[in-house]
Amino acid sequence: MRNEFRRAQLAIAALFCSLGFQYASWAARIPVIKTSLELSPAEVGVLLLATGVGAAAAFPLVSLLMKRLGSRRLASISCLGLIVVLAGIAAAPNYPVALVVMLADGVLVACLNVAMNAQGAALEVQFERNTMAKLHAVFSGGTFVAALLASGITTATESLSVHFGVAAVILLALTVFAWPRLLLEDLPAEEKKRGRLTLPSRVTAWLGLAMVFGTITEGAMNDWSALYLKEVAAAPAELAPMGIAVVSAMMVLARLFADGWRARWGDRRIVITGATLAAAGLAVALLLGGLVPALIGFACVGLGMAAVTPCLYVAAAKEGPNALTLVATMGTTGLLAGPPVIGFITDATTLVWGMAAVALSALLVTACVAQIRWHARSEEKVLA
Repeated sequence: MRNEFRRAQLAIAALFCSLGFQYASWAARIPVIKTSLELSPAEVGVLLLATGVGAAAAFPLVSLLMKRLGSRRLASISCLGLIVVLAGIAAAPNYPVALVVMLADGVLVACLNVAMNAQGAALEVQFERNTMAKLHAVFSGGTFVAALLASGITTATESLSVHFGVAAVILLALTVFAWPRLLLEDLPAEEKKRGRLTLPSRVTAWLGLAMVFGTITEGAMNDWSALYLKEVAAAPAELAPMGIAVVSAMMVLARLFADGWRARWGDRRIVITGATLAAAGLAVALLLGGLVPALIGFACVGLGMAAVTPCLYVAAAKEGPNALTLVATMGTTGLLAGPPVIGFITDATTLVWGMAAVALSALLVTACVAQIRWHARSEEKVLA
C-alpha cells in the first residue's frame, strides 16, 4: 500500500511541477517577448491579463471535460497542450496572435490546475494521508527550476525557440512519467451526479472567494516584490530579486512541513492563522518602510500563505467535483489576473498602495473562511 501511495504521489507531483515549470518558463522571458513584438507596457499588461480571462472563461468547459474525461486524461492532455502553447509563444508573429495564444494558455492552465488538484485530493482520501501541501511545494519548485533554466539559457542565447524547445522536452518527459502512474477515476455514482453544472452552494462560493484572494496575494508578491524593493525600499539593484527569493523560499520550506501542521491543528485554523500572518506582516512592513522590514514582511507572506491554497483545494474537493472545478478555476484566475490588477492600482496611486491591496487581499481570505463551517478533520490521517 505504501509503494502504491508513493507511486501515485510522484506522478501527481510531476503534474504540479509541470504547471509551475511551464508558467515560469514563459514568464521569465516577458522582456524578450515585449521586445520582439514591440509591445508597450500597457500591451504587456493586457497580454498577461489574457491568461486570467482565458482561465475565468474556462469554467464551463473544464467542468464538462472533468466529467467526460476524468482528471487523469484531462491532466495529461492539458500538459501536452501547454507544450504547444510554448511553441505558439515563440512563433507568434504579432500581438493579436500572441493574445490568442495567451488566452489558450489560461484555458489549459485552468484545466490542469483542476485536474491535478482533483488527483491530489483523491490521493489524500484514498490513502488517508495528508500530502496536498507537499504537492504544492513541488509546484513552487517547478517555478524555481524554470527560472534557473531561463537564466542559464539566456546567458548563451536570446532565442525563445531554443529555450522553449528545451523546456518542451522536460515537460514531455514529466508527462510521460506521470501518465501510467496517475490515479484512475473512481468517483462513486452519487459524486458523478453532483458533477452536473449547478449553482454553487454557499460554502463553495466562500471557498471560491477565499481562493481568489489567496492566489492574488501569491501572484502579486511574485510579480511586484522586486519592483517594490527597488523603487520604494531603495534596495541596490542586485538585492531587488531577493523579494521573490524570500517569498518563494519561505513558501517551499513551509509547504514541506504544512501537512504536519494540518494534522495537528486542522485546515481551517491553518488557513486563518496563515492569512492573518501574511496580511499583518506585509502591512507592518509597508508602514515601517525600508529594506529589512520589507524582507521580513515578504517572509511572513511566504510562510503564512504557503498552506492556504492546498487547504482550500482539499475543502473544495469535499464539496464535490463541481465545487472543486469552480474553486480551482477561480484560483487560476486570481493567480493570473491578480498581478495586472495590482498594476492598475499602482498606476492610479502608488506602489505602496498597490502592495497594501495585496495585504488586504490576504486579510479577506480570513474573512471568507470565517463564514464557513469546515469539515471535521480525520484524526486517523497520517502524514505522507
